[in-house]
Amino acid sequence: MKYQQHGISFIGLLFVGGVLAVASVLIVQVVPTLIEFQAITKAASKATEGGTVAEIRAIFDKAAAVDDIKSISGKDLEVTKEGDKTVVGFAYTREIHLAGPAYLLLKYNSRSK
Repeated sequence: MKYQQHGISFIGLLFVGGVLAVASVLIVQVVPTLIEFQAITKAASKATEGGTVAEIRAIFDKAAAVDDIKSISGKDLEVTKEGDKTVVGFAYTREIHLAGPAYLLLKYNSRSK
């Protein structure tokens, strides 16, 4: 009787390892931008406590200094009124260099609630 071997070949193992390596490099570069986006969203929500546009931007800049936010500043915020609520919106992009002429472009935008 012949027994068939089961499992993955060495070439298959190399391929799977390569795909996992590329995916992990991408994840390692994208995760810090997601963490910064969450910090910006939290700072924008906190900034709605201000009464004037200047106060809102100052509150955001103070929160940005604490959370080490570098992608956006208070002057980049879009402050609007909807009814009796102040809404703070923002939008920005981040470029991550992959290799050679290849970049990963991430576009982030959100509004306070």
